[in-house]
Amino acid sequence: MLAQGLVIALVGAAVPWMDRAAAVLRDGGYAVLRCDDPAAYITQLIDSSAVLVLAGADTDACTWIARAKIEQATRRIPTLALLSDAQQGAEALGAGADECLLVNALETRLLAVVGDLARQPDAARRAELDCQCAQPLSPQGQEGVERFNAGEYYRQHDLFEALWMAEPGPVRDLYRAILQVGVAYYHVMRGNDRGALKMLRRSVQWFADLPDVCQGVDVRRLRDDAAQVRAALESGDPGALDRAHLPPVHLVDAAR
Repeated sequence: MLAQGLVIALVGAAVPWMDRAAAVLRDGGYAVLRCDDPAAYITQLIDSSAVLVLAGADTDACTWIARAKIEQATRRIPTLALLSDAQQGAEALGAGADECLLVNALETRLLAVVGDLARQPDAARRAELDCQCAQPLSPQGQEGVERFNAGEYYRQHDLFEALWMAEPGPVRDLYRAILQVGVAYYHVMRGNDRGALKMLRRSVQWFADLPDVCQGVDVRRLRDDAAQVRAALESGDPGALDRAHLPPVHLVDAAR
């Protein structure tokens, strides 16, 4: 079923409805991620590729929902507020919740609401992405890779941004992923670690649906390299990252 393995984040301090919701979701084939640490919450959402945030009024839903909606790396994740009283709905929606559900309807309606709201895999989009990824990278994209690998991160941004804006199909995620990693490296070179981390965290969402190779780009290696740079920055160790030799974009045979 579509739900199999998709991650639903249950956020806030543990309360009785959480166990009930977790049981219903697991029975429906979803994986459940419990998020109860405000300091780690956004990172958990990013790294788990959560398809929905589930928060309840009893766990200060508005604070948790608003945080996810403010962050550019997570604001596209749909949010569902569980309410013990229908009158709490206006506040939850004002904080950014996409929909509300009364707790007493958990067992009867939760799976249906989550199925409608969560970001589910789209077979047609997947097929279109596979078809587009099998095509060669355009000359403009090849130039963008060359500029990226030459450390000309500002120029690569302009090239890939133009490709992304002109492309209506799902392969636009490839262009956006590359340009955001490049912008992050631009910040790394200038010692702006905060800006670099912001861009690396934001780029994760664009890698989520891409295959390991797309239009000749070694997506898996680019994603893994970006994750290693991010980990080095997050470690706080000045010697953990060689800023003068940041990872390039690797090209491979798209037919592999």
